[in-house]
Amino acid sequence: MPGISGGKTYHHGDLRNALICAAVDLATEGGPERVVLREAARRVGVSPTAAYRHFDGRGELLAAVREHARRALADSMERAALRVPGADDPALAAEARLAALCHGYVAFAVDQPGLYRSAFSAPRTASDATAGHGAAPGPSAGADPDAEDGCSDVRAFSLLTDALAALAATARPPRPPRPAAEAAAWSAVHGLSLLLLEGPLRRLPAQRRADVVESTLAMVVSGTRAD
Repeated sequence: MPGISGGKTYHHGDLRNALICAAVDLATEGGPERVVLREAARRVGVSPTAAYRHFDGRGELLAAVREHARRALADSMERAALRVPGADDPALAAEARLAALCHGYVAFAVDQPGLYRSAFSAPRTASDATAGHGAAPGPSAGADPDAEDGCSDVRAFSLLTDALAALAATARPPRPPRPAAEAAAWSAVHGLSLLLLEGPLRRLPAQRRADVVESTLAMVVSGTRAD
């Protein structure tokens, strides 16, 4: 989705899409906290009243940004998997694909921290705050309390699930994936990403960070194939 640079005036066309583009730019710059409907309207060059004709409020706009961010995350994973050279051994090919998908996940988080955090943000409404149901961004199964898109509808999760199933199928004899293996793998890459972005791992030198990523992803792969 192309961005809209600050100060560019909106004249015609699809205002809803233009507001989403502006909101994606805001999220890229500063995460979900920066996504404000009035600021998106200002960047597009329309009045807040015009923006509210397309979005009920910040929560609805943030949900659109979240959808975009999740697509971008999955795209990063798929691009990483496409760069993996082919292997004659199906087991090695399946392991390489799983590792690459995980690499693409972590790389997106590190390269696009604002969008990454937005991908797991839960829009908080006034009624949520009153009832104490507000949710902070987090890895808990990828589902949001105000949405019906459970983790199976998050493409990043589906990619990991399919890769784990393919890896399990290469075992001799073939076996089903370990119970909840997909959630464990997602938790590992998501937790690693957060530690690299906001935790003590962010202070590591570049080579040490790369070593930590490689070791963690190797554990993910080896853990899924253990008997």
